[in-house]
Amino acid sequence: MPSSTIKLNSGYEMPLVGFGLWKVNNDTCADTVYNAIKAGYRLFDGACDYGNEVESGQGVARAIKDGLVKRSDLFLVSKLWNSFHDGPRVEPICKKQLKDWGIDYFDLYIMHFPISLKYVDPSVRYPPGFTDENGKVTPGKASIQETWTAMEKLVDNGLCKSIGVSNFRGVLLMDLLRYAKIRPATLQIEHHPYLVQEGLVKYAQDEGIAVTAYSSFGPQSFLELDMQQAKDAPLLLEHPTVKKIAESHKKTPAQVLLRWATQRGVAVIPKSNNKDRLAQNLDVLGFELEGKEIEEISGIDKGLRFNDPLNVSYYTR
Repeated sequence: MPSSTIKLNSGYEMPLVGFGLWKVNNDTCADTVYNAIKAGYRLFDGACDYGNEVESGQGVARAIKDGLVKRSDLFLVSKLWNSFHDGPRVEPICKKQLKDWGIDYFDLYIMHFPISLKYVDPSVRYPPGFTDENGKVTPGKASIQETWTAMEKLVDNGLCKSIGVSNFRGVLLMDLLRYAKIRPATLQIEHHPYLVQEGLVKYAQDEGIAVTAYSSFGPQSFLELDMQQAKDAPLLLEHPTVKKIAESHKKTPAQVLLRWATQRGVAVIPKSNNKDRLAQNLDVLGFELEGKEIEEISGIDKGLRFNDPLNVSYYTR
């Protein structure tokens, strides 16, 4: 069986398949995390903006208390939100997030977007979202370099083992690599057959930066946001090409979509509350797609991006 981890440029091993915590409800989050650990998941991808870090940490703490895992068995990920990009804000908010999780360090801490927004004090609103205290989207003044330099200090101070970026295009990644003393260990991007981003994936991997895909099922993740673009796009899980390949391998369409990514060295972070799908999503390394099948799936590409900050109205309701 292929390796179940990716060796990061920071020297650490990261699971190839993890569990994403975006849109996991607060009232079920602790149980969801606990059950996912019980099912075999070891990587959990969280964020300040998801608003469920306290509950995620409760699920982790219960699993450790019950002897299911040790902290060292887990790979816990969180993200720096846009309104905390000013250099002096980075370490305090990271420490708050660690406290919310109830842990001493993050295995990976990611810059969520290459966007600086006006600071909102956590006592005013947390998580702050895209708007300031007056309900307006107000740009901040921090450069990516200022923010990244502050994130590098998190590694030096033992608050996280690796640092990475998310939602970066190629030119921003190139610029970051000019001045980074600690290179980003990972690049997390929207990645599915409607948005393959082949050039960006290749560039990152050639630079020794591991790529993680979110929204592996395409429009599926965005339907509950009432996004018209997602409603208009045919579901990838029902796409004839995906279904045909799934039938030939006796796998589900979801497993084929995840294997399309992992077989190309791209990590995935699906989520599910269903016990059977939890197991199925984790079991995507035990079969191989043929080269022509990977090409067929990649050929579905439409350059269709759902998670675009310019569509900020979907995130400020």
